[in-house]
Amino acid sequence: MSETPESTASEQPDWADDRWRQTHLGRLLGHAMRRFDERVLYLMAGNEGVPLALANLASRDQISAAHVHITRHLALEGSRLTDLARAAGMSKQAMGDLVDQCTAWGLVQREPDVSDARARRVVFTPVGLAWLQAFKDAVAQAETEFRDAVGKDVATVVALGLEAYAH
Repeated sequence: MSETPESTASEQPDWADDRWRQTHLGRLLGHAMRRFDERVLYLMAGNEGVPLALANLASRDQISAAHVHITRHLALEGSRLTDLARAAGMSKQAMGDLVDQCTAWGLVQREPDVSDARARRVVFTPVGLAWLQAFKDAVAQAETEFRDAVGKDVATVVALGLEAYAH
């Protein structure tokens, strides 16, 4: 009795077809997030409200999606470094390095915490607030582009699904 292609294929272990490794949900979400963050940074680099020095850093890929963690997670009234790191899902040391860079660029500053004299808070500077507005504008534009690319109904379902999954 000769083997048919169908019987050979059915005898292969489940892992033999490895296309799933390129198309599983986690990988697609990761690619989508990187694409979205790259687009946001590109749009921020071209925003007229962003100081030229920061726009130049962003356009030369000196500002990365990691720096956006500060923009995303820093409370408007300021945050302690440990709280900022926790919100971004980063180590305190890694967040401290990002805060140091953003301080050098004039986006944030450290100031005494009025509720605890031993602690310091990271707060936006006026330049940082302009950067935050550019971030808001860029996110809105990138979301509009996403809706245009996949359609309003699909974009709504994706947003609702991601919101439910994230919580």
